[in-house]
Amino acid sequence: MAQYLVTGAAGFIGSAVAQLLLEQGHQVIGVDNFSEAYAPELKAWRVQRLQAHPRFRFVRLDIAKRDEVAALFREMVRPAVEAILNLAAWAGVRRSVENPWIYYETNVTGTLNLLEMARSYRVPKFVLASTSSLYGKHNPMPYREDANTDRPLSPYAASKKAAEALCYTYHYLHDLDVTVLRYFTVYGPAGRPDMSIFRFIRWIAEGEPVRIYGDGTQKRDFTYVEDIARGTVAALRPLGYEVINLGNDRPVSVNRVIELIEGYLGRKARRVYEDAHPADVPATWADISKARRLLDWEPNVSIENGIKKTVEWYKENREWVHQLPLP
Repeated sequence: MAQYLVTGAAGFIGSAVAQLLLEQGHQVIGVDNFSEAYAPELKAWRVQRLQAHPRFRFVRLDIAKRDEVAALFREMVRPAVEAILNLAAWAGVRRSVENPWIYYETNVTGTLNLLEMARSYRVPKFVLASTSSLYGKHNPMPYREDANTDRPLSPYAASKKAAEALCYTYHYLHDLDVTVLRYFTVYGPAGRPDMSIFRFIRWIAEGEPVRIYGDGTQKRDFTYVEDIARGTVAALRPLGYEVINLGNDRPVSVNRVIELIEGYLGRKARRVYEDAHPADVPATWADISKARRLLDWEPNVSIENGIKKTVEWYKENREWVHQLPLP
C-alpha cells in the first residue's frame, strides 16, 4: 500500500484518479482549493464520495500559494508520499482568453511549487496533467507527442506548455521521474459544466437551446473519464521523463455527439449555431501508440457507451444537477 498526493481532488479527473487509487488499496491525500471555476456543489459531491473511504484525507489549499504547499509537506513528510499527481488546473480554452492571470497562477506557479516540494522531499514520481490543446492547428493528425507545440492558441495551452517545460527542467537538474499526460477532451459522469457534453445533455434534457460554436462538424477525440483515470494511474511507473497522449483514438463530430444524446434522452435538440471561437481548433485526434507501448493502456469505453453512462448519471442526479450554473 502506497500513499499518493492528488491535487485537484475535487475536480473531474482528479476525483476519478483518487477513486481508482483508493479502490486499489492505496492511501490518498487529496487537495483542492474549490476554485470558482464552476459550481462548488459538484466539487463537494465528488469529495463526499471520496470521504467515504477511510484511507482518504482531504486538505483544502491552493497550490499557487507556496506557504500553504510547504506547510502541507512539512506535516505529511512522515509517512512520505510515493508520487505527486498534479491534476489541479484552471482549464478551458475560451475562458483563459478572458482572464489569463488565474491560469498562470495555478497551472504554472502551482506546478513549480509542487516540483520544489518533490525535489526537497525526494518524492520519487511526479505526474502532470497536460492538454491536447498544445498541438494547435498546425500539426498533422493524429497528434504525436513529438509534434511541435510552440504555437499554442490560448493562454490555457500556453500555461500548460510552461508547466511541461518546468517538469523537464526538474527532471534534468534533479533527476525527478516525470510523466506528462496530454489529455484529449475528457467527458463522463459528474463532468465539468463548462464542457460541451455536460452542457448538451443539460440543454437537451431541459428543452433549452443548444449553443454550438461553429457548424458542428468540428471533431474531438472524446475520452471517457474512467479510461483517463486508468491511464493516469498506469503512468505512476518509473519512466524517466516522458510525454504521453491519452485519447480515444476515434474523433467524433459535435453533431454526432448531439445525435447520441438526443437518442438516449428521447428528445430533439433545438440547435443554435454561433461563430467558432478563434482559440478553438477544427479537430483533435490522439496517436496513442506510445501509451500502448509504455503504459500497456488503451481506451475501453466507446463514445456510444460513454455518452449513455453520462446521460444516465444526469437523469439520476437531475434534481440538483439541472440547477447548477453553467460557466
